[in-house]
Amino acid sequence: MALVHPHGKEKILKPLLLSGSELKESKERAGKLNKIEITSRETSDLIMMGIGAFTPLEGFMGKKDWKSVCDDFTMQDGTFWPIPITLSTSKEKSDVIKIGDEVALVDTETSELMGTMTVSEKYSIDKAYECQKIFKTTDLEHPGVQKVMAQGEINLAGKVKVFSEGIYPAQFKDVYKRPAETRKIFEEKGWSTVAALQLRNPMHRSHEYLAKIAIEVSDGVLIHQLIGKLKPGDIPAEVRVKAINTLIDKYFVANTCIQAGYPMEMRYAGPREALLHAVFRQNFGCSQLIVGRDHAGVGDYYGPFDAHKIFDEIPKNALELKPLKIDWTFYCRKCDGMASNKTCPHQKEDRLILSGTMLRKLLSEGKDIPDHFSRPEVLAILKDYYSNLSKDENVEVKLHRAAKGELN
Repeated sequence: MALVHPHGKEKILKPLLLSGSELKESKERAGKLNKIEITSRETSDLIMMGIGAFTPLEGFMGKKDWKSVCDDFTMQDGTFWPIPITLSTSKEKSDVIKIGDEVALVDTETSELMGTMTVSEKYSIDKAYECQKIFKTTDLEHPGVQKVMAQGEINLAGKVKVFSEGIYPAQFKDVYKRPAETRKIFEEKGWSTVAALQLRNPMHRSHEYLAKIAIEVSDGVLIHQLIGKLKPGDIPAEVRVKAINTLIDKYFVANTCIQAGYPMEMRYAGPREALLHAVFRQNFGCSQLIVGRDHAGVGDYYGPFDAHKIFDEIPKNALELKPLKIDWTFYCRKCDGMASNKTCPHQKEDRLILSGTMLRKLLSEGKDIPDHFSRPEVLAILKDYYSNLSKDENVEVKLHRAAKGELN
């Protein structure tokens, strides 16, 4: 059997990253163009287009695609897409740009020239409308809402050329993988069914359990962790990479899983983001996405299994990749092992419910970690990280409603 096709009607990867003489010539030309500063989120989206992870996108979306994605989960041509991929600027900056102009895209934080865009459209949007559709809230406490509401007044649309992958190839050379690279690895291993485990936290016992369930029903698992920008208080990617490598080496059968990192910035859009994760995991060659509790959620904005339900609300042919839905998982003292609501008959007081949020809270406060919460080798790495944080760096971790009863 072959791997799943890349997403889109053409069923081929469409990386937009330039190289060689084409890159050199485009960079020289870009030095004379009007510059548009782009945020870290826009930069990460540009890189995802560059490596082909956002296939079949060829650039930032215009207004019709933006509206159709918000309302109907599709672009104007009918291609399934769950979250708008847009770029904004100020009205003053947009006024000096004409339709058809090529502009240089410069990362705001690093000042690096990331690529160019040929502007095909300038338009304004109702930001609150997008937030309500995508995040199910307009609450400014939501980190994704904050980003959308802080966007410039005008969106620019157009096809892009990508020059750089930023810090990722050098800083994360051991785990940073492009879709063409993971597909090659899967093919070399003889894998055709591959489940992706989305991570933005170090793996605790519940994550380990999810991965091992998937290994039982697929050829292999891609432990696919986000190495893009997170919210304050999250554990840096390099620490998570080290912890996950340790776990794989000591607790997984060889050649049943690989770890890779991808450069997207989290939106914390819950169910909608679960669908976006599915789209680009299909591009990476995965046939399934493990969807557990509160996938890509934050705070109390989504129900614990809203991300399960949303896969039942989209057309059956929207994606080749399918969700691997797994119930609430925990350590049960009476079962003396990991279990779920489907396998454990015991009561709440017998269960240690595990979450990345709770683990980070306990570590940040220097409290003891209950037995069976995480593997000791992983905890040693995390405790070392937290012990070296300054008071300002050690951001308070707030528990959302679903997590407040996790420790019994």
